[in-house]
Amino acid sequence: MAQKPQTREERRRQQAAKNKKPKGKKAKKGLFKKIFLTLILLGIIGMLTGIATFAFMIRDTPKLDESLLKDPISSKIYDKDKQLVTEVGSQNRDYVAYEDIPKLVEDAFLATEDVRFYKHNGIDVIRLGGAVIANVTNGFGSEGASTITQQVVKNYFLGFEKTLSRKAQEAWLAYQLEQKYTKHQIFEMYVNKIYMSENMHGVLTASRTYFGKDLDQLELHEAALLAGMPQSPNNYNPFTNPESAEKRRNIVLSLMHQHGFISKEQMEQAQKIPVESSLVTEENRKKKNEEPYDAFIDIVIEEVTAKTDFDIFSDGLEIYTTLDPNAQKHVENILNTDAAVQFPNNEMQAGITLLDTKTGEIRAIGGGRNQQVKRGLNYAIDVKRQPGSTIKPILDYGPAIEYLHWGTYHMLEDKPMTYSNGDPIRNWNNKYNGIMTIRMALAKSINIPALQAFQAVGLDKAREFGTNLGLTLDDPFYESAAIGAKEIAPIEMAGAYAAFGNNGFYTEPYSVKKIVLRDKTEMDLTPETKVVMKDYTAFMVSDMLKTAITQGTGASYANIANLPVAGKTGTTNYTEKDIETFGIKDGGVPDSWFVGYTTRYTASVWTGYSDRKTALYGTEQKISQMLFKDLMSYVSKDVDTPDFTVPNSVERVKIEKGSFPAMLASEFTPKDQILYEWAVKGNLPNETSKKFEKLETPSKLEAAYDEVKNEIILTWEFKQDNKQDVQFEVTASLDEGPEQELTKTTEKSITIANAVPGGIYSFKVTAIRGDQRSEPATAKMEVPDFTVPDNAGENGGTDGNGNGRGNGNGGGNGNGTGNDTGPGSGTVPGTDPGTGTDPGTGTDPGTDPGTGTDPGTNPGTRPGSGDDTGGAAGTGTTNDSGN
Repeated sequence: MAQKPQTREERRRQQAAKNKKPKGKKAKKGLFKKIFLTLILLGIIGMLTGIATFAFMIRDTPKLDESLLKDPISSKIYDKDKQLVTEVGSQNRDYVAYEDIPKLVEDAFLATEDVRFYKHNGIDVIRLGGAVIANVTNGFGSEGASTITQQVVKNYFLGFEKTLSRKAQEAWLAYQLEQKYTKHQIFEMYVNKIYMSENMHGVLTASRTYFGKDLDQLELHEAALLAGMPQSPNNYNPFTNPESAEKRRNIVLSLMHQHGFISKEQMEQAQKIPVESSLVTEENRKKKNEEPYDAFIDIVIEEVTAKTDFDIFSDGLEIYTTLDPNAQKHVENILNTDAAVQFPNNEMQAGITLLDTKTGEIRAIGGGRNQQVKRGLNYAIDVKRQPGSTIKPILDYGPAIEYLHWGTYHMLEDKPMTYSNGDPIRNWNNKYNGIMTIRMALAKSINIPALQAFQAVGLDKAREFGTNLGLTLDDPFYESAAIGAKEIAPIEMAGAYAAFGNNGFYTEPYSVKKIVLRDKTEMDLTPETKVVMKDYTAFMVSDMLKTAITQGTGASYANIANLPVAGKTGTTNYTEKDIETFGIKDGGVPDSWFVGYTTRYTASVWTGYSDRKTALYGTEQKISQMLFKDLMSYVSKDVDTPDFTVPNSVERVKIEKGSFPAMLASEFTPKDQILYEWAVKGNLPNETSKKFEKLETPSKLEAAYDEVKNEIILTWEFKQDNKQDVQFEVTASLDEGPEQELTKTTEKSITIANAVPGGIYSFKVTAIRGDQRSEPATAKMEVPDFTVPDNAGENGGTDGNGNGRGNGNGGGNGNGTGNDTGPGSGTVPGTDPGTGTDPGTGTDPGTDPGTGTDPGTNPGTRPGSGDDTGGAAGTGTTNDSGN
């Protein structure tokens, strides 16, 4: 069938459709081309920009100097007065050529530091990529990608910060180094330049120092240990940190297996070998060099290493320190001689840190006694021991004042107690002291009140306070930390105590002020000072610690006359298992501390033995105090040392002794019952004591006369019978004469014998307690007398020469002389009884009737009270004997 012819319109449409398709493809291809060209252009621009940027960053890169690449440059160390102390660096190095380096040693270093060393041109792009990702994720500088080549040139340039510019310069130098030297030459530079602790450089020097071997004698585990050290030489020093060194060595062995240098069996066998098994003995270690102030230089090296990327032994630094040479010499002298104390033996150890209280600058370090090896164990900074009671101001009473606003008056009761888990806590003497202030609890070093303060503050707050003072208080953290069961280094204790002496400002102890680089660029290493407590906390803790020295456990050995010193003793205990295992005798302790300060200096002293197996006994436990006293006296001589300043945030408060809870003293509290303490302003006790309220006046005071016994019985009542220590003062006067004290008594009655007939007595009874006195109660009475007729005695016996000794005044109305002692004579007897001691003579009887054989005719007007008889006869008929 023939195809139907298309119309002109249909043919036009078909042609348009054909033309449309090719046009779309062409447009799409053009777009891709534009994008591609744009990307190429951007890439070129980016590359050119990168090249320009890189060129800009490396413009100041120094030229390579082979002598500087191979030979370390020593650093100079200056004291606080910018005087040169010593140089450290290039003195100790044994050089080894590449051909003398065993493959075992090379493999260990390559596996650890740069396994692709022989495959890159100075920069390991693959390793760099991983580091870039880590730096983007965790922040710039979080992970490095340095090759061995880069480590050779590391710190060769003059910058010290981790910047892109520095990394660019390092990469450029590494590339140049790769172009100028062979891989073997670069590896040789590396293994001879690396710092290996103990003030030495190079792998051969380290091998001889640690193992007493040349490199070709090393075993796998020994080579792995050396290869692991450059990352942190002092931390992985097998002499001082064998545990850390062994962990690092095992990582190196794992890397060697991972990269195919050793088998799994070789790795596992080597990992089982203890690090210390192949180290040279201490007797064979190289004796330390005669560099001065070795212990202080220790901490300078550690600070520079920790705070910078510089190698103090090879980078030619000028290091300005806080060292006081005179103080350092004195510390070394008192540790290594018996100038200050008599040490029991040469094995006893001690660590001392001396700080400037206000700045935190380390003035001197006592790293130990009789140390024979260079950079040996430093007991002031490297060794952590339990601090005992020296921790109480930091974890117990300081936080209680800071967070709970306790005053120094705060009362706690020392009584049987347990930790929260039920374990018992005891005081050092197994005794209890009852109610006491936190001042005396701290001064007397009583454990139970310290735990009460710790529990009142809470575990978290106590740890927060201690951490702010620079202590390392990692988990586990238990209540036993309240009495010192947490290991702390002496330098940490010094820093913490210095904050109390510096009004609550803490500065981490430091030895390096600044570093000056070879181009005179300066790097400030002074740490930041922080406010870590209120000024009232710092002051009140200091004031209590002054009491600890004047009246507490430090009074006998640490107190320094005429110097305002605050401080605290501390001893630790052995466990029952330790006592049995080590054979410790009664009274032995493993550690003895003293930490104290003035407004100028702070010193922390630890004493003990390195292994705790040997105990301190008796006065050996006081050596820490003696060392403190000697050192503080030396550095404070001729130095103006003001007392601790009383801040405006505290106020003086009068507290009644023994009140629980603490109460204000009343106006009636005796002076000897008042404690003068400090309180946080606005946080005084709410109550005033009523124990010594005004004493009431004794009541119902009565005087009664007993005629038979001739006695006066005085009685009274007192309503405040519940008041203790009350006495009663009784006074009396006769016939309005002078008042005389009869007695002081706790009873409520007294008896007065030999009452004077006819006498008028006035009595007062006053209640007293200490300086307190009540108003007096008063009473008055007249003693009865015996009267006779008025005409009695007009005519006495004519012959009655009474020789009686009268007790009153003779004479009366007669002719007697009236003397008590002289003879009286008269015709009429006296009217009052005589009190004379000599006999009277006369024709009439005296006042005391005689007892002669003949009675007088008329008796005297009053009976006599004489006790002698008349000597002559009278003619009277009446009775002549007196009653």
